Amino acid sequence: MRASSLYVPLTLALLASRTLADGGAQHQVKQTPPVKMGTSGGSVSDHSNTYCCGGTLGSLVSRDGTLCILSNNHILARSGSAATGEDTLQPGLIDSSCSPTGSNIVGDFTGNVVPLGSANVDVGLSTARANVDASGSILDIGVPCAGVQAAAIGLPVMKSGRTTGFTTGTITSINTSVTIQYQRGCNTGRRFNISYTNQIVTGAMSAGGDSGSLLVSNDGSPNPVGLLYAGSASTTIYNRIQDVVSALSSGGHTFAFVGNNCFTAEGSPFATPPAELVDAATEVKVENEYELFQHPGVLGVGVGAAEDNPAAAAIVVYLDSPNGRIPATLPTVIGGFPVRVILTDRFVAQ
Repeated sequence: MRASSLYVPLTLALLASRTLADGGAQHQVKQTPPVKMGTSGGSVSDHSNTYCCGGTLGSLVSRDGTLCILSNNHILARSGSAATGEDTLQPGLIDSSCSPTGSNIVGDFTGNVVPLGSANVDVGLSTARANVDASGSILDIGVPCAGVQAAAIGLPVMKSGRTTGFTTGTITSINTSVTIQYQRGCNTGRRFNISYTNQIVTGAMSAGGDSGSLLVSNDGSPNPVGLLYAGSASTTIYNRIQDVVSALSSGGHTFAFVGNNCFTAEGSPFATPPAELVDAATEVKVENEYELFQHPGVLGVGVGAAEDNPAAAAIVVYLDSPNGRIPATLPTVIGGFPVRVILTDRFVAQ
């Protein structure tokens, strides 16, 4: 679930034992405008009778020529519950003692333009106000590139978010099918699941409240690669940025990331399986994922690199196993590709 607090940020106490880049501290305070992205934020109405919640205002985009703040539907739209025009705050209520008084009002919710559970993405927009940094600068990253980059296995990446601040990692799997648990209200209400395909997965780069963060490449030019929306203690999950662009440009709308024009070098300066192997492994994964999901504890199936060889493709299985054991019934090789098992707990919207 997204970060929530009971008048004091209980979520932060859960993170005290983790080593974080900056602990997220500078991402949780009220900024002096112009407000940068990668910061705590959310709806003025994102609270229940007992809790208040928040997430991350990820990046600045242009839709139909209007500057907008990009985050998740479950953050800005409150999973479809928000009213058009609802104020978007910085910081979010979780970081302002559950009171909007004195917070920056940085945007106005655009409406539920991409309903949760549609278009294979979890995206939300808020029309940016004049107190937002129009350069698109993101805390700890700076101004990103305007051009998007395709996710690749092993690609170095980074993100800037409300809870864990600036974190880095590499892409563990692509073309990943997952099921994510959501909660209808702020730490209250009905829980429900949504399944996604073709998702990006990294190791642990986030915690509750980081949803909405923009994932960018960390290979010389910070190009948008994905949009963070869920994870577990060992993994972080992102929508492909191409799917985000498609969802927000559908119906004839124009859409672009606000940022610099960057030169992207050709080729892969990092270890990754060849494209033909990835394509072949993806075919095998698609043909076998239904059977893999029938094994108890399997939460996700994707394509990544073999554990002992970053240039070899593998079928990656994300397994929830409380005792840490891999069932003997789970295959070790499928269609000539090794099966790499990554232990995890439940995938939840963060």
